[in-house]
Amino acid sequence: MMPHAQEQFITANNLNFHLIDWGGSGEWLILLHGLASQTHIWDLVASRLSDTFRVIAIDQRGHGLSDKPDGGYDFATITADLDAILKALKIDRAVLAGHSWGGNVAVQYAVDHPDRVSGLILIDGGFLQIGDRLDWPTVEKFLEPPDLIGTPVDEFRSSMKMWMGAAWSPEAEAITLQNFEVRADGAIAPRLHKSNHMQVVRALWEHRPSELWARVACPVLMIPAASPEPHDERTRDTLENKRRNIATAEEKLARSQTIWMLDTIHDIPLHKPVELAEAIKTWQVFTR
Repeated sequence: MMPHAQEQFITANNLNFHLIDWGGSGEWLILLHGLASQTHIWDLVASRLSDTFRVIAIDQRGHGLSDKPDGGYDFATITADLDAILKALKIDRAVLAGHSWGGNVAVQYAVDHPDRVSGLILIDGGFLQIGDRLDWPTVEKFLEPPDLIGTPVDEFRSSMKMWMGAAWSPEAEAITLQNFEVRADGAIAPRLHKSNHMQVVRALWEHRPSELWARVACPVLMIPAASPEPHDERTRDTLENKRRNIATAEEKLARSQTIWMLDTIHDIPLHKPVELAEAIKTWQVFTR
């Protein structure tokens, strides 16, 4: 995180929320992380955007250093949180950039509060509609988080290098570790509790952005990830489903642009931060 970024807490919707204010000038840009992530996933991107936008990243309910209530992980409550945060910050209108689940949150908010959103940036999310092709028992099993409580932090660091592959860097590793509390004994525990994680998964499984596209009034930039060469049937099926969802969005949205981020993993802000920032800045100039 760059030295000029300021961390703070605000009270909104009866909870304390953690955010990072990156400063900058221009239009407000609110960064929304994905499931089981937190504000720091934007560290490599936000510093590259503060010369074009006034940038703030938010830890959503249950994530990062924000409060962790036992309920309220449905889209209605999550978007009510966002509305209360923007009002507490005295932000009347902003561009929302959401990664993964955060993209779906951004789409829902733009439909519910069209006068408060000037643009949407959907980074490998927002078009997620997993309930179309998978039943709940399958999703529940597939997206259940691994039990990492008590894993030694050095052991976890070693495993990160393997599963992050080409996306690994010292900076990406440090950012990913922010998803966890490192306890005094050197073991980790996820900041997002498992029961809350699964409430988000259930809400995401039920969410249908395809039914919302026609009601989105602002311009939309979609930035989907495409892995180098899908090598198994499930990965190929996921990519084809993503292409279908984006094609539906392009057909129904009044104003949209799609920029495919090639040869990257789902966590584009970690793997391709320079390319992501440039795509956003180019789109911002295009929509003026």
